[in-house]
Amino acid sequence: MGCTQSSQSQSSSSWTMGDSSICVVFAPFIGWIEVLIFGLARCFVQNSPYKHLYYSYDDLVRLSNTTPFTVNEIEALRELYKKLSRLIIDDGLIHKEELQLALFRMPAGENLFLDRVFDLFDEKKNGFIDFEEFVRALSVFHPHAPLDDKIDFAFRLYDLRQTGYIEKEEVKQMVVAILSESGIQLSDESLEAIINKTFADIDADKDGKINKEEWKAFAVGHPTLLKNMTLAYLKDITTVFPSFIFNTEVDEKSLATLQ
Repeated sequence: MGCTQSSQSQSSSSWTMGDSSICVVFAPFIGWIEVLIFGLARCFVQNSPYKHLYYSYDDLVRLSNTTPFTVNEIEALRELYKKLSRLIIDDGLIHKEELQLALFRMPAGENLFLDRVFDLFDEKKNGFIDFEEFVRALSVFHPHAPLDDKIDFAFRLYDLRQTGYIEKEEVKQMVVAILSESGIQLSDESLEAIINKTFADIDADKDGKINKEEWKAFAVGHPTLLKNMTLAYLKDITTVFPSFIFNTEVDEKSLATLQ
């Protein structure tokens, strides 16, 4: 493929008791999204013949009107999508193995974190991620995305059984999976401290589970969580793609005069 990715490491020494809540777990998560975008942005992508990747001017405008991205930024994301959708199966769609290869450099193997991310991106639940799903999922991390969207995405990431609330075992499974992929080693005592502090902070009615209202109240009061759900450069993603300037089909200034 001729592409290399940068890796991010995080020392377990930075995990202090003062930070032992679920907020810090999203730092490695956002790091993987950055690796995905910057790693693939380095690769030149040729035009693809697949219908899945053909979007008319009206389609681009429609996506722009329903996400925080401009039309040009959506075109830039299409360049990223083209590369990702041909890592293994060159069919113009993103399969789970391709997402796993892009994030973790291995196309196979069980990975709870990957399963959850893929499930959240695959809104239609048809086993692959199409371009529109890709754009809408990444829009959650845009600096201008509604806070409720970020809060809801984070909640669904931990709601493994999709019951509408989060239980301790679900939090533990996700924390273990994320830390394991990040190369961070914690003792059982430290892990339990994170889980217990999380529920002490969030579970307001002390019923042993976290509902959406409790999660939202916690997120609003802890900006670190929402900060780790934001990628600042998504508001100008075109600068990440050197080849984009040669491929764009839309003049944003002209578009603005028409709207």
